[in-house]
Amino acid sequence: MSDLDVPVGDRVLSVRDVGEHDAPMVLHFHGTPSSRLELSGLDDVVRRCGVRLVTFDRPGYGRSTPAPYGVEEVTDDALAVADALGVGRFAVCGQSGGGPFALACGALAPDRATAVGVASGAGPFQLVPGAVQALDETDTAALAHLPGDRAAAVATLETGCEPIRALLAGDDEAVADAFGSLMSSRDLQVLAHPALRASFVASTRESLRQGTSGYAYDNLAWLPDWTFDLADVHCPVHLWYGTDDRFAPLAHGRYLADHLPAAHLTVREGYGHLGIMEHLDDVLSTLTGAGAR
Repeated sequence: MSDLDVPVGDRVLSVRDVGEHDAPMVLHFHGTPSSRLELSGLDDVVRRCGVRLVTFDRPGYGRSTPAPYGVEEVTDDALAVADALGVGRFAVCGQSGGGPFALACGALAPDRATAVGVASGAGPFQLVPGAVQALDETDTAALAHLPGDRAAAVATLETGCEPIRALLAGDDEAVADAFGSLMSSRDLQVLAHPALRASFVASTRESLRQGTSGYAYDNLAWLPDWTFDLADVHCPVHLWYGTDDRFAPLAHGRYLADHLPAAHLTVREGYGHLGIMEHLDDVLSTLTGAGAR
């Protein structure tokens, strides 16, 4: 495993690289809020699968330089990371809020992305049945500023992350327990595993070390109308959703499956939002078997 900084203009992206360098690569987009440490408790699974798993902090998260961004800018950053690692073609995967960025990479970089994986990922909120109605007051207030006042929308979204940031003042057990109150019983079973619990807490702490701007720009990228077309994602797309996901209900997965040209939806009965931590081996093997080299 190695950590490295990849320069992009006057910014730096913090990157985590696990696995053999000549193995098929999966570029992972972490959730919201999260960081490059998101799957760090599963390094043994990555090595066992014979895959190279690369994750980078989006701007403002972890150790990456803060900057405004949308899906286009994150796709450019992903390509910059792959270029720095000397990798031409690769699969991409996104967990939760990282899902839209993975799909955007498939649409905007079709010559580079060989396959897309979305685990418990957000679909287009303006189009998924019931999604807008399920938004909280902060998200609704932020959307009311658009399209006219992007700065006000960002500021509003940042306030929505402050309660999470306040939790981080507690010890690790308090952080895990606070999030646990929002999760399904299956997710609580996942977090009962010491290594996964530790990586979850570490990634959450790391995500907000510089503030809440990354969280805001994440939400701004996929709460309004998406700026890319799902019909442009022509590579294979694999979707994994649980029936007891409290954050990304199955309706998101079904919408994506119905509107992507080449999608396969796997529904896991009783699984929650952290299903990727239980079946990362399946995710990596499926995506690299789809042709990533």
